[in-house]
Amino acid sequence: MPLQGKLDALKSEFETKFAPPAVVEALHRATDELIASGAQNRALKAGETAPEFTLPDADGNPVSSKALLAKGPLVVTFYRGVWCPYCNFDLSALEEARPEIESRGASLIAISEQTAPNSRKSQRQNGLGFPILGDHGGEIAAQFGVRWILPDYLREVQKALGADLTQFNGEDSWTLPMPARYVIAQDGAIAYAEVNADYTRRPEPSAILPVLEQLGRRHVA
Repeated sequence: MPLQGKLDALKSEFETKFAPPAVVEALHRATDELIASGAQNRALKAGETAPEFTLPDADGNPVSSKALLAKGPLVVTFYRGVWCPYCNFDLSALEEARPEIESRGASLIAISEQTAPNSRKSQRQNGLGFPILGDHGGEIAAQFGVRWILPDYLREVQKALGADLTQFNGEDSWTLPMPARYVIAQDGAIAYAEVNADYTRRPEPSAILPVLEQLGRRHVA
């Protein structure tokens, strides 16, 4: 089943069997407000330059975008956290696609505001062969234009659902990245950007493969 099909089934089951109507209403309201704000349209787009960054992996080792780009293109996905089942389906789908991504000369990383122990948990549970880098407070997410602040009513819903971000992220900014996927060319230019204010919508990992192939041909030429 395609990734989006799995996410649609998850959403339907959650909203009809598990979540109280008031919770569903609040989640829909927050998504609608974020879409209406135009936040996703202000995020970095294809053709723009990606910021350079150095972030710690889940074991505390620094990972540099510049060093990764010296080897080939870089695929970056912004990950909300171990508590988000939609995000975990997304990571698992990327892991399935990782051999095809790496065979095209690219590196794959996830960026999350969550704490290192939570990232290690995410990596174990999803069987990941690529790192989750720690973006404390969402500074790099902000540079990409994908960070947003949760309204007060949504914070209460998150707590009720067992996803208190102050605990998962180790700080109290109550910010998250919008789900976003980028392909960065070796010169730092963004070759592909997919940002969605609706956290239940994710692109298929296969969408980036033609982009990587084009970058590979350009590099050979």
